[in-house]
Amino acid sequence: MYGAGDVRVEEVPDPQLREPTDAVVRIVRSCVCGSDLHPYHSMKRRDRGAPMGHEFLGVVEELGSEVSGVRRGDLVVAPFVWSDNSCVFCREGLHTSCRRGGVFGGGQAEAIRVPQADGTLVRLPVAEDSALLPSLLTLADVYGTGHHAARLGRVGPGTTVTVIGDGAVGLLAVLSAQRMGAERIILMGRHTSRTDLGREFGATDVVAERGEEGVERVRELTGGDGTHAVLEAVGHMPAYETAVGVVRPGGVISRVGVPQYESAPVGFGSLFGGNVTLTGGPAPVRAYIDELLPDVLEGRVEPGRVFDRTVGLDETPEGYRAMDRREALKVLIAP
Repeated sequence: MYGAGDVRVEEVPDPQLREPTDAVVRIVRSCVCGSDLHPYHSMKRRDRGAPMGHEFLGVVEELGSEVSGVRRGDLVVAPFVWSDNSCVFCREGLHTSCRRGGVFGGGQAEAIRVPQADGTLVRLPVAEDSALLPSLLTLADVYGTGHHAARLGRVGPGTTVTVIGDGAVGLLAVLSAQRMGAERIILMGRHTSRTDLGREFGATDVVAERGEEGVERVRELTGGDGTHAVLEAVGHMPAYETAVGVVRPGGVISRVGVPQYESAPVGFGSLFGGNVTLTGGPAPVRAYIDELLPDVLEGRVEPGRVFDRTVGLDETPEGYRAMDRREALKVLIAP
């Protein structure tokens, strides 16, 4: 990406091992993330393009001398953050704060270097032509992020939930809330094709209104109380303000949409007075893959249904445009 709206496909040198803890992975599937649209809208022009893409799965082609957890030829998925899976933060389930970690860039490509390969890569017991690949790819980010939102939102049996945003993360937050036993799930979104999928994932109600009208509608649906958990999957200030408006006293606002603002109301009239908890952050996806993988492999959930368009690698710029124009929910890239 060279600037807002300027995504190009270029030839670059093949990735190579740099450290004995590295691996080189040939990418089989990657995708465009909703968070990629933030720089697509606002990135300043630069002379050297930024490698894009942080969600991928692929086949291990080269291994550093200290890598023992995967072998050449293994099909693997990588969380969007690499980590050693052994430091104090990783052991606490906070891989996004790993002392040796970092965020991937360059996953929209034919191959990629994976630092800390033993701690990062998870072997998948399927072939590289498996029909499960789209769902398995969601374990790299969006399914784990939706799960993170619901988990930090303390979703469980008997709870009511509002999900703000009908993008891929929001829809998989609905799926996660349903999986965790939520009693009622209100999805706030206005794109019918997406909210229909949200209903199939477990949403009991859909609210298309925004702003004060949306808040009033959620309050009507909940007898004036609001919901126990609000899972905010957008990242813009109006979404945060809606979350404050629909959360129940004593409830939780769980934010996983990347914030596009630096400060937000937390005072007496917003959070303090109602004993509302504010939580969230980048999902430590590696901490969740082992839990989420069996349901995907056994077909009990199909998070890959969020992909509604597939493009070749050379068509990636068009994939960005389709998502930006809301012509696609989430674009799968098949190199």
